[in-house]
Formats: sequence, structure tokens, C-alpha cells
Amino acid sequence: QGTQENMLLVGIRGKRVRGPGPLFSLTHFFPVRLTGTKYGCGSGGCGSCTVMVSRYDPKTKKIRHYPVTACLVPICSLYGVAVTTVEGIGSIKTRIHPVQERLAKCHGTQCGFCSPGMAMSIYTLLRNHPEPTPEQIMEALGGNLCRCTGYRPIIESGNTFCMASNVCQMKGSGKCCMDQEEGSFVSRQEKICTKLYNEDEFQPLDPTQEPIFPPELIRMAEDPSKRRLTFQGERTTWITPVALNNLLELKAKYPKAPLVMGNTAVGPGIKFKDEFHPVFISPFGLPELYFVDSTDNVRVTIGAGYSLAQLNDALGFIVSEQPKEKTKTYRALRTHLRTLAGVQIRSMATLGGHVVSRPNFSDLNPILAAGSATINLISKEGERQIPLDGHFLERSPEADLKSEEIVLSVYIPHSTQFQFVSGLRLAQRQENAFAIVNAGMSVKFEDGTDTIKDLKIFYGRVGPTVVSANQTCKQLIGRQWDDHMLSDACRLVLDEIYIPPGAEGGMVEYKRTLMISLLFKFYLKVRRGLNKMDPQKFPDIPENFMSAVDNFPIGTPRGLQMFQEQCVNPHQPPQDPVGHPMMHQSAIKHATGEAVYVDDMPPIAQELILAAVTSTRAHAKIIAIDVSEALALPGVVDVITAEDVPGDNNHNGEVLYAQNEVICVGQIVCTVAADTYAHAKDAAKKVKIAYEDIEPRIITIEQALEHNSFLSDERKIEQGNVEQAFKHVDQIIEGEIHVEGQEHFYMETQTILAIPKEEDKEMVLHLGTQFKCRGEEFVAAALNIPRNRVACHMKRTGGGFGGKSTKPSVLGAVTAVAANKTGRPIRYVLERGDDMLITAGRHPLLGKYKIGFMNNGVIKAADVQYYLNGGCTPDESELVIEFVVLKSENAYHIPNYRCRGRACKTNLPSNTAFRGFGFPEVSVVVEAYITAVASQCNLLPEEVKEINMYKGISKTAFKQRFNPEPLGRCWKECLEKSSFYARKRNAEEFNKNNYWKKRGLAVVPLKYTVGVQYAQYNQAAALVHIYTDGSVLVAHGGCEIGQGLYTKMIQVASRELNIPVSYIHLSETSTVTVPNASFTGGSMGTDINGRAVQNACRILMSRLQPVIRKNPKGSWEDWIAKAYEESISLSTTGYFRDYQTYMDWEKGEGEAFPYYVYGAACSEVEVDCLTGAHKLLRTDIFMDAAFSINPALDIGQIEGAFIQGMGLYTIEELKYSPEGVLYSRGPDDYKIPTVTEIPEEFYVTLVRSRNPIAIYSSKGLGEAAMFMGNSVLFAIHDAVAAARRERGLTNTFILNSPGTPEEIRMACVDQFTDMIPRDDPSTFTPWSIRVS
Repeated sequence: QGTQENMLLVGIRGKRVRGPGPLFSLTHFFPVRLTGTKYGCGSGGCGSCTVMVSRYDPKTKKIRHYPVTACLVPICSLYGVAVTTVEGIGSIKTRIHPVQERLAKCHGTQCGFCSPGMAMSIYTLLRNHPEPTPEQIMEALGGNLCRCTGYRPIIESGNTFCMASNVCQMKGSGKCCMDQEEGSFVSRQEKICTKLYNEDEFQPLDPTQEPIFPPELIRMAEDPSKRRLTFQGERTTWITPVALNNLLELKAKYPKAPLVMGNTAVGPGIKFKDEFHPVFISPFGLPELYFVDSTDNVRVTIGAGYSLAQLNDALGFIVSEQPKEKTKTYRALRTHLRTLAGVQIRSMATLGGHVVSRPNFSDLNPILAAGSATINLISKEGERQIPLDGHFLERSPEADLKSEEIVLSVYIPHSTQFQFVSGLRLAQRQENAFAIVNAGMSVKFEDGTDTIKDLKIFYGRVGPTVVSANQTCKQLIGRQWDDHMLSDACRLVLDEIYIPPGAEGGMVEYKRTLMISLLFKFYLKVRRGLNKMDPQKFPDIPENFMSAVDNFPIGTPRGLQMFQEQCVNPHQPPQDPVGHPMMHQSAIKHATGEAVYVDDMPPIAQELILAAVTSTRAHAKIIAIDVSEALALPGVVDVITAEDVPGDNNHNGEVLYAQNEVICVGQIVCTVAADTYAHAKDAAKKVKIAYEDIEPRIITIEQALEHNSFLSDERKIEQGNVEQAFKHVDQIIEGEIHVEGQEHFYMETQTILAIPKEEDKEMVLHLGTQFKCRGEEFVAAALNIPRNRVACHMKRTGGGFGGKSTKPSVLGAVTAVAANKTGRPIRYVLERGDDMLITAGRHPLLGKYKIGFMNNGVIKAADVQYYLNGGCTPDESELVIEFVVLKSENAYHIPNYRCRGRACKTNLPSNTAFRGFGFPEVSVVVEAYITAVASQCNLLPEEVKEINMYKGISKTAFKQRFNPEPLGRCWKECLEKSSFYARKRNAEEFNKNNYWKKRGLAVVPLKYTVGVQYAQYNQAAALVHIYTDGSVLVAHGGCEIGQGLYTKMIQVASRELNIPVSYIHLSETSTVTVPNASFTGGSMGTDINGRAVQNACRILMSRLQPVIRKNPKGSWEDWIAKAYEESISLSTTGYFRDYQTYMDWEKGEGEAFPYYVYGAACSEVEVDCLTGAHKLLRTDIFMDAAFSINPALDIGQIEGAFIQGMGLYTIEELKYSPEGVLYSRGPDDYKIPTVTEIPEEFYVTLVRSRNPIAIYSSKGLGEAAMFMGNSVLFAIHDAVAAARRERGLTNTFILNSPGTPEEIRMACVDQFTDMIPRDDPSTFTPWSIRVS
């Protein structure tokens, strides 16, 4: 504990843990196999690694609990604190915590990888607020990402701890909506269940039973003889001073050493930018840095050590104590603090660190500057103050800190009566996202007038630093606050702040528009404020401009999940679980962190870690690879290249290690095997590769068409006489739609553990995959061994969505080659950025259409063409384009129809399978041309959809017969029970009264195909053992990726064997137990594997029948014991192959799919026309589930797929450079939905039908709802169309996907978009390009 000691003392889970030196990340510190804390991104952006930190304050004698992301927390900063991980709050081995129990029983886990972080976020909130409000639950979860559930059940699990009743939260009426006389969601005749869990089962929360803070740490904190701490590592030294003068001496001695408090700026720089610092100084806990002083009644002074969360609390107290006119700056800061990052980062980042690091994306610094804040500095030479102004923010040398100075505090003046201060921002999503543009603005008027006395305008994200519009402000002094001033201000700002057309970050014209749109918002806010002060002197803004002033609120979602009660047979035995909302069989383990994923498996003796070296060129010849520097580094065992592949390095067109040339940025050239990840990563950076570029470099679909570059032949279906039909229609429209790709963003990145065996060239792989037999195939081919020497094991994986179908095979083979060469086990865990770069995602699509229709909306002819950006190798692109063509009609019958499709070959990483498999992309084009027809006919899109929808027994364009009756029923119920037409009228009334905000609604129908057109993929096998104690072990070929497949298989076995689920165990899936299994995807996992399990169980029951007949009243255990005595085999395989699908592409016809899933969804949004932001107000989903084997799992799949689809169509945007470099490589750059993006009202109904072809008349529902997310895109389209109509623009316009804020804002053409300067595209190279 003195300056010589380099041991670290931290309390983890209430245990005293010692560890060496400055290991930089808490996630890499857990040496005691605390695997519950998951590593998801490494940048603090996903919340998977959330833990609770507890600090004792000797001054207040209080313990402060707060959440942090362990991946960013420097371990040395935790000396003397208590860290609670998910294992520390509860375990299945002892007692689970109510948070864990409710998260599981409310069905808040699917893949489970994010669940420990979710549990810890809620738990930490409860430690501070045992009876939280729903708003606090929403805030607590704002920094946690989930890709599976759609968040609703997670929020619901947290809300069970709130005081307010959670009956159904319908408009605060206190009544359940099911009891309402009018507007009821269900008719009285239907028996509807709305509860997926039983709250009576929940154990109560007892705060007195929580672990105590370790007394030893209290004694340490109160020790008056504390001395400076120094921790020495291999290359770095960490010093924690205990007094201010000691800190100043250190800063003078090490002027370049960073001061580390929260590590939210320094940590990412070290991790992602390879920054190196030999010395770190951490003044954490110095009392001089932790204070609030508001005694002089003209300002507030806040210590630099305050975290942003503490800053928010302090400002909240001041706002409550001071008159409103004095707190305008504080309220502006608090508004931005609510959405700045997540609560974990706000608990770590400090005011001083945020101010002095001056990121160009800072939401707080522009407001502080607008509010005339001052920075108090201190050094050994003394104290001084510098203004937090434009010079400081723009990093002018004369206004900067000296190298030996530190920030002591920041003081912020009170605002005055005739002063107005605002913070404004627009980001890709509402919370936990860097702003696209933000601003801090302040105006002071001459007392009693609207004459400008002082004006300050600061913008973030429009340049390399925060920028001040200083000249603009000077020229406006003395002007009145009126429309003429506004017009001049916009012009002046655009002149003063120039964003080059090729500027980093792109979106140049949008950013220019946002600058003046945000200025206009500030103008309106000030006008409103003046009017409230003196309505006689200062006229108010127009009534229809009022809503432009307000930001979208963050509400607490509410809704219902409905399924028919009679789905469960009243004569069904109580122990039969089929049809009941049974919890995921691993849910409790997910919530406690005890579910084991591949990287949770303990290290194996002599294990090595793999790191990849990837290509930096899109298309180039490899001249030389120099690995000498890498091999010379400590811990490095070997570098593996294409030369080391004993078998096939190019199997089925998929290249393992680049050889001679590279064909995309991100292609693996070689890998480094070392004893630690740090050593492997460092060595990978030392590999030198010389390239020579090759032409052409093809990045976009347009470039591929220009060079005739394709991966597959054209696929085509056709019916009727298209050319003839075009001659006999009233109108013809033509157009094209771009649909960009999507990143899977599964929470667990690709992870492989390859273990070479000493005998017979055997190789064992543990991997997270959806297609383990393909992994076996690729490894066998690469190693040139028979497939029976390769064993692939898969227990679970943290999400897949198609991204773990083909990619793990290539990565598994890459890893197996390394294991084969070194003769040692190899662990390969991709970092998030590498995963996004190497594995790619959903295919970008270009759709071109020509549609012929009558004036009444009847479509007579359609000629559509689709092109996919497949990337550089085949992967699944040919199958995806076949799906695109076959599914291209959606729910509409067009008598004369031609569809052609082709996959393009480009120099991008190969795109692959993704939930929906082409249908989510193609459906955008279909709904777009339907909407365009409606616009031309002056009809509602919903009217045109209904006119052209399939009705009665029909045939598809490829001649497959089907009955769309459930489609019509879902459509009708959706229109009626969502009150679509009434709400449409309400939206029109809202739009009349609001010029700058518009509401829109859209309903989309669904006809979705399940399975694939190749019959060999529709087979499955199972292996069922009954042991002599009566317990049952089930194995099958399906993979558990979070969808609850194992749970449903247990339900099937329970029903078929007529035994409780507690008798049945399902451990893993493996190529050893069930060979030749199909991929888990296409929504058919339960269909085919369930039938195989059913078949095996029925074989066993038939064998047991003689025993049962002799002793009908015996127990299961009696029958099994007797069967064993009589030498009856208690083990068998089951098999299924009944879906005999096919497609004849020569004829363009076939029985391509076993059956269809139908549905409809209605969404309503509100759009801010000034910024392009939107708020999803309500979604109603009606899904034809036939008979749901497990309504909880099926509804979870529907909700999760819908939110993932909503992300695809609105905020998820992949950015590529013109050279083919993917910019979007983590949660900072790529935004998936968070808790704030889900509908404020969310209703899901499972509609009953029959499906005798499938097990228990069920339907596969894993993918269908993905498409329903485009109801949000077309509701946005509807809102934008209303804005354009009001501005006198044509109705027909294209909204490409994703409908980002940029797309929305630039489609809402107005005086501000007309005002911005435009650049000639031929004069510059854009920062990013569209690849569809």
C-alpha cells in the first residue's frame, strides 16, 4: 500500500482479490473465472460488461454505487473499491437474485449474452432506488444493447420493481384495456391470454439482504496515513497521488502523462488508435476535485472530478432550489446529460476530462461555452482562469492549458432574465449516440427589449473541433430578434462555417441544413420565451410552429402480447407444456452469467491466442509478406499463411488465407499465434505486406453492372404477358430503390476454439454456429482429412441472425489450420471491429421497377429487376437472389409479372445470410411501388394494397398453390383493432395544426415463405436416450442461437413421452451425436428438428407399449426399469424428411416452400421535419402463428425481429469509403436500436389458424416479423409526404432504405434546404458512398 508496493487490492463479489500492476481493463482482470461479465465491444458502447462499483466516501460516510463498463475501467483506478459482478448478486448454485429471476421469467433473455449486463444495470439502480420509477428503469437500461428481444420484456422485468401497478398501463386509466367497453382490442367472444408469466412466482426484493460493503475497504478509505500508490507494469507506470500538491508535482515531472479518471477518452485511444503512455496519473478521490459551490448566488462552481452523473444530480438540485430564470444553462446541460452516452459512461466520465479533451462531438462544451463558463486551472506555479470559449474549444495555442496544468473546477454563471440558453442536437438515435450536429446557443437582450446585446453560437461535429460562429454573432449585435435577423443569421452562419464537400463523416449537405435548422429552433424557443415574459410586447410564434420547439420525449413503453387461450386444449394434461408460455430453458443461467459460451471455457494447457492480419486494399497483388518483426516479439509462437494449409485453401470459392492477391479490404492474409491476446495483437501490427493495386476495383452495384461482374446466373420467374399488358393500362411508372446492407451485430462475436488431438489427425472445434456440419466440411477440406476426424461442438451462441451460418466455417478452418501447424489448441475471438470488417452482413440491394396500373389502383403489370452486392466470394449470394426472386410478390397478385435477379461480384467482404434472407430488402421495393401507385391514383396506399392482395385459393407467379385466407384475416384484424382509419384521420388533423412536425401511418401485409426450395436442407435427425433412472437425454441437429429451439425440443419430448420437462435434458448439438445436420435458419428449426425428436420419442414409446399395457398404473420409472430388464432398447434415432420442396428454374415453376406465414403490421410515427428525427408512437402486429408451441418464445421472436427490422429500415447505416473500406466497425459508428427506439405502444397478437403439415400445426416465426419493420419506414414516408404536400411538392418521391435522419430531413424540402450551398459531385471525392 506504499509507494514501493505494486500489488492491487480490490473487493470483487465481496472477496479480497490481489492482482499485479496496471492491467488496463477490468474485463481482462478477472483471474478467478468470473465469466459472467461479457466482452461485447471493448469501447463501452454495448453494456455487456456492466458491473457495479461501490466507493466509500470518508467525508460523507456514505457508499456510492454506480454502474460501469468493465472494458473501459482501468483496473488500477479501482484500488480500495468494491466491484460486484453478476456472479456476486446471485447464482443457481446458491440463490438467484430477484433481478435475475424476473429478467428470466419475464422472457427478457433470448441468446443471453447481454443478460448479465442488463441484470447489473437494473441491480445497480435498485441498490440506489429500491422502488424506482419506470423512467429510472429506462434510463438505467439506456447504455445496454440487446439484439434479440426488442427490449420490451427487459423493460417489463425492471418495471416489476416499480411502485406503480403494471397491469397494462393503458393511458394511466387504472383499468385494463381488456375491460374497456369501447375501443377494446378484442371482441367479447374471443378468449385471449395476455400474460406470458405469473408475477405471483416472483420472490420479493429485500434490500436488507444485499452484500455489505467490505469493512476492510472502509478502514482503508478512512486511514489518515494514506500514501501515494504506484503500480509498475511491463511498459507503463500508474501513479495515484493522495494530495493535490503531490498531483501538481507529478504533473510537473511528467507533463505528457494523461490524467485518467473515467478513462472514457484515454482508454479508447489506447485500444483503437494505438496510443501509448509510459506514465498515467490518476487523481481519483482527491477531495479538492469533488465539490459543488453555489454560495455566491451568481454562479455554480463544480469540481473537475465530478462524474457526468454526479454533475447531473448537482445541477438537478440547483435547478430545484433556484428561480427558473437563473437556471437556463443548467437545464440545457441536464437535457443533454440525459441522452449523452449511457448511464455507465456518465458514471465514469468526469466534467474535467470531458471539458479538457474537447471532442468535436461534445454535447456539453458548446452549452458551457454559450453559458460563458470559465475553467479554473492549477499548477505548481499557482491558479488561473481561462474562458471556456471558442478559442479554447478550437484549440488555439494561446487559449490552451499548459502541459503542467490541470483543471481544478469549472464555474458556470447563472443565467439572467433576458438571457436564453439552449442545447440542441440531432443524432442517429435518441440516446447513447454521438450527435451528427449539435449546438450550444445563447442570446442576451437589452433589458425589456428584443434587441440583441450578446449572442453566442457554437456547433459540434461540423469540423475537427467545436466551432464558434463568432463573426456571425458580432454582426447581429444590436439587431431585433425577428424573421429578418433569422434570415441574415442563417446566411451568415453558412458563410462563416464551411464544411468541405469531402469532409470526414460525410453527410455534408445534411449537416449544413442542420446548422441553420437548429438555429431556427433556437430562434423559435427564444421567441416563445420572450412572449411568456411579456405577451403584449413580444408576439408569440404561430400556433402551428409550437411543436417545433419541443424534443421528442423518452417515454416508458406499454403494450400487450395476446394469444388465444383455446390454443391450449382444456383436456391437455397439466404436465404437457406444449402451447404454454414456458421460459427459455437457459434463461436463469443467462441472467446469472452461468450460461457457458465458447470464450467462457477455461484455458487449455498450452493454448494459444490467434490474431488476424487483414488486407488494407480492396483489390491488389501481394508482392511480399514480411513476418520477421512479428516473430521476434515476446510470446509469439508462429505466423500462419496460405502456405501452411495442408489441404484446400479455396473450398467452394471461399478463400481461407489470401494467396497471391487480395480481393477485399478485411480479407485474412495471415494469422499470428501467441501466448496472450495482447502479444498476438501487437505482433499482427508488425507484419508488413507490400501490395500492388489491381484494376478494376469494384465496390458498388453500379460498378459491377458496368464491368459485367456477377457471382451467379440470372434467376427469373414470369407469368402472363407483361409486354402486352403494359399496352392496356392507364398509367405506367418507373423507378429504382436502394436498400443498404445491415450488420448482424450479434452480441457475442465470432468465437472458435480448435483443439488438435494427438491421434489420427483428429480436430475438435467448439464454435458458435448455425451450421456445424459446414464447419466440419471446411475444416476437413483445409486439413485434407476425412470429415469423421472433425468434431464440431455447439452448445449455444450469443446471437446469430444468419451471420453464424457460413462465416464460422471459414473462420473455423482458419483456426484449425493454425492449430494443426502449431500442434497446440488455438482460441480465436474476433474483436467487434474485426468481426464487422471480416464477416460482412446483409446484402445491399438495387431494385428497378416498371409498373402498369389502372386509375382505380388495380396493378396489371410489373417488370422488376433486382441486383445484390454479393461481395468477393459466392457465400450464400446465389441462394439469397433466388429467395429475392421467389419472394418478390409479397402479398400481391399481379397477373402479368416478371421478376429477374442477379448477385453482383464486388471487392467487398462477402455478404451472407441474414434473418429474412433477402425478403426484408426486396419488400421495400414492393411496398415502394405500391405506395407510388397509390400516390398517382390519389388513393391511400392501404387501399391499393387491399385491392391487389391475394384473395381465395391462388397460385404464386412460380405456380405454387396456396390459400391466403389467414392473410385476409390478419389484414382485417390489423386495420380494425389498430383503429387505423380513425388514427389516420387524427394524424391528418395533427398535420394540419403542425407545420414542422408530421405524423404518418402505414400498414403492411405479409406473405412469408418458410424453409428452402432444396429438399435436402429440409431433413433432420435426432438422438434420444432414456436412462434407467427415467431421465432422458435429447440431441438433435439444430443450433441454439437464442430462439429457444432447445426449449421447444424439450416441450416436444415432454409431450411425446408424457413426462415432466424436469426429466429431460438437452446438453449440446454436435457432429458426433447427429451427423449431416442442416443449417439452423429459414424459420424451420422447430419444424424439422421437432419432427425428428417427435419421431424418436414415438419409436421409443412404441417399444414401451407392451410394458405399459402390462402395468398401466405404473410410473414412468417403473416402465423404464422393466423395459431394461426385458432388454428393450431405450435409445433411438429419429428422422424427418417430409418437406419435399423443389424449384425448376428452367420452367420458372415449382413447389418451392412447404407453407406460408401471413401477417400484418401497422405503425405510426411522428417526424421532426427540421432535423429528420422520428419517434415511433405505436405498432400493432398481427401474426398468423397457427398453433404456437410456446407463445412466449414466439412473441419474443416477433418483437425482436420487428425491432431488428426497424433498425434496418431506419437508423442502421453502414458507411464505406470509395476505396471499399468499411468505416462502421463498432457501436460508436453503427447504431442499432436501444430502449428508446421501441414503440411507445407495442401490441402483438398471435392469430390462430391451421397448418397440418408442421409439428402440432405450428408455424416457424423466427424471421417473418423482420419485414414488418418496414411499416415504420413507410409510416415515415407517409409523414414526409404530408410535409411535402403542404410545401406544394409532388406526392411521388423515393425514400431509400435506411430512412435515416439525413434521408428524412433532405426529403422535407423547405427554405432551409433551399438555402444551403450545393457542390458539384464531379469536383470532389466523397467521404463515403452508397454500395447498393
